[in-house]
Amino acid sequence: MPATVTMRFAVNGQRCEVAIDPRTSLLDLAREQLGLTGAKKGCDHGQCGACTMHVDGRRIASCMTPAIQVDGQQVATIEGLSPPDGPLHPMQQAFIDHDALQCGYCTPGQIMAAVACVNEGHATTAEQIREYMSGNICRCGAYVGIVAAIRDAAVQMGKA
Repeated sequence: MPATVTMRFAVNGQRCEVAIDPRTSLLDLAREQLGLTGAKKGCDHGQCGACTMHVDGRRIASCMTPAIQVDGQQVATIEGLSPPDGPLHPMQQAFIDHDALQCGYCTPGQIMAAVACVNEGHATTAEQIREYMSGNICRCGAYVGIVAAIRDAAVQMGKA
C-alpha cells in the first residue's frame, strides 16, 4: 500500500484536510474523496477542458494537476461558483440564456474556463474569446452560443 500524505487547502472557500496517495490528481480527489463531481474526466490528458478548475484564480486542467500541488492554495470548482440557495453566477445564467450547451458534459469546464477568460481580460472580442477557449472542446458544437454567452456575461460581470 502506498504511503499517504496529508494536505490542507481550501475548496470553494471551505478549509479542507485530506490524506491522499501522492499520485492522486486534483480531479480524482475532487470527484472521489470530496464528492465534487461537476468537473468531468473527458480525456484524462489535459486536452479537452472538461476538468477545468481554478487554483488561486488561475484555470487549470485538474486531470493533469497532482492534488498535492494545491497544498495551501485556494481551489474553485463549478459547485462553488454560486451559492446553493442563491442566484446563478452571471456566466451560468448566460450559458442558459444563449443555449451554450447541448449534452452538458463539457459545460462545467466550459463555464470555469469562461469565467477565467473574462477575469483575465480576454473577452473583449469574439476572436479573443475563441482563442482563449480553444482548450475547451465541445463535441456537440455549441461554440456560437458559448462565445455569445461569454460576451454577455462579461458585461454582467463588469469586465467588458
